Amino acid sequence: VQLVESGGESVQIGGSLTLSCALSGGPISDYCATWFCQAPGKEREAVAGIGIDGDAKYRNSVQGRFTVSKGAAKNVLVLEMSRLKPEDTAMYYCAARYGHLRTYWSEPSDYPYWGQGTQVTVS
Repeated sequence: VQLVESGGESVQIGGSLTLSCALSGGPISDYCATWFCQAPGKEREAVAGIGIDGDAKYRNSVQGRFTVSKGAAKNVLVLEMSRLKPEDTAMYYCAARYGHLRTYWSEPSDYPYWGQGTQVTVS
């Protein structure tokens, strides 16, 4: 399984951005997937995850601003980001695991497959 993120760029405060993560090696419908972010000097943190049945989970700070979804036709994971804040600035990674989203969905160690990351800068 390989993951490739795209869509990161520099945006203004309050702006919107959509990140995509293309999964190859299997149907995304069989995988749970989570977006993580990592700012310089900080630990990698879960942002939003989605299960194989479409159930979504969000970090409190992005609830209501970000939406995670899957695009089965293109086999992608999507993160729609709105009302962006400077504190959203980070490298964003997608991660996937075969099967259901688990209780500890926000733990990076729960995911064996990772993308290379895409940079989001809000200023």
